[in-house]
Amino acid sequence: MLRLASVNVNGVRAAFRKGMQPWLDERGVDILALQEVRAERDDLVGLLGEGWVIAIDEATAKGRAGVAIASRVPHLRTSTTLGPASVDTAGRWLEVDIETPLGNTLSVVSCYVHSGEVDTPKQDSKYEFLELMGKRMKELGLTSSPSVVVGDLNVGHRTLDIRNWKGNRKNSGFLPEERAYFDQWIGVEHTPEYNTGSQGRFVDVGRAFHGEVEGPYSWWSWRGKAFDNDTGWRIDYHLANAPLAATVAHYVIDRAPSYDTRWSDHAPVVVDYDI
Repeated sequence: MLRLASVNVNGVRAAFRKGMQPWLDERGVDILALQEVRAERDDLVGLLGEGWVIAIDEATAKGRAGVAIASRVPHLRTSTTLGPASVDTAGRWLEVDIETPLGNTLSVVSCYVHSGEVDTPKQDSKYEFLELMGKRMKELGLTSSPSVVVGDLNVGHRTLDIRNWKGNRKNSGFLPEERAYFDQWIGVEHTPEYNTGSQGRFVDVGRAFHGEVEGPYSWWSWRGKAFDNDTGWRIDYHLANAPLAATVAHYVIDRAPSYDTRWSDHAPVVVDYDI
């Protein structure tokens, strides 16, 4: 069994100060994918300690974005190449190949999609990234080897993924144009191909595991009573291709027990793959 956890740490140094270490010690994670690291490689090495093989894609702009993957076994390949330099220096896409206990190769992507903002350059950057991401997703989806794209993808695909979806129909994160990319990758809801992983598509592991229910959510605003009232968004995903999706044994979002015990505004998404 291989346990893969993904979480937007909202700054890894701050997350460790607030209590990430005890969570990591207890969870028995084999592969840890992080987003919004906001730190350098030496910082991450010092925080995680011995026993981890670390790959990190730091953003050129210090203190911004950054994605990382840490595993208990060596990496066969790493890549941060997705598109032009303007994209590949943003610290938002990291691929790592790892040899599994079965002797085949598992490809893991830690991805941090832009949050965006309607009618601003931030939204233009988000669409540029989603377009390039889509091209790579097609390649990964068609491979016969297991592959998974995890991370903060900053889009709620369906109305089930956002508590207040009606009030967010014109906001970045739930725009029809953004959700259309997920239709391409996962399938259109209520159609035969939805979430089956057929024809090179991916399986949304969280939705497949929990079925047609609201949430469970992975992000809550720090403001107001969003966390206490569970007014959240499910924007952190494990998107597995068909060979890997068939091995899912368990899926859970590690929601903190209370507002004051949170060490990020996102909760870790933890999946056990029987490989």
